[in-house]
Amino acid sequence: MIGPLEIQVRLANQRDIDAVSALLEAQLREHQMTPPAAALRASIRAVIDDPRYGFILLAAGPDSVAVGVAYASSLLSFEHGGVSGWVEELYVTPARRGQGIGSRLVERVITIAKELGWRALDLEVDTNHERAIALYRRHHFLPHSRSRFYLTLTEIF
Repeated sequence: MIGPLEIQVRLANQRDIDAVSALLEAQLREHQMTPPAAALRASIRAVIDDPRYGFILLAAGPDSVAVGVAYASSLLSFEHGGVSGWVEELYVTPARRGQGIGSRLVERVITIAKELGWRALDLEVDTNHERAIALYRRHHFLPHSRSRFYLTLTEIF
C-alpha cells in the first residue's frame, strides 16, 4: 500500500473527471444521495473549465489511484465582505481514512482559497460525524450557532 506521504494533492483537470466523479458518487452514496452520473460529470467539467465556480482537488498516489477529493465552490458573500468559499465536498476513500489525507486536502483548500483572495471558508458537517468535526476543528474552523435549511428546486435525484 502507498503511504500517506506519497499521496499528492493537486488541482483536478479534464483527465481527472472519471476519478473525481467516482469519488463524489461514493461520497454521495454514503449520504444516501444518488445524482445522475451525467449531471455530476457536467458539474465537475464546469468547475474544472471555469474557475469562477471554485476548484476541485484530487488526492492520488504515484500509481494515479485517486483516494480523495475536495470541492470548494466560490461565492460572493456580503457576510464575509467579498468572494468566499463553501467547502461543499471533502471525501477520502474508507480504506485510506485516518492517514492524514483529509488534513492534506483541507490544508490545500485553505492555501488555494488564500491565494485566490477569498475572505472566508464555510462548510457543513453532519452533527454525528465526529471525525469530520474533529478534522475541521484541528484546522481552526469554528462552529456556527445557526441551522442550515435547503429547498430543492429541481428533482435531479
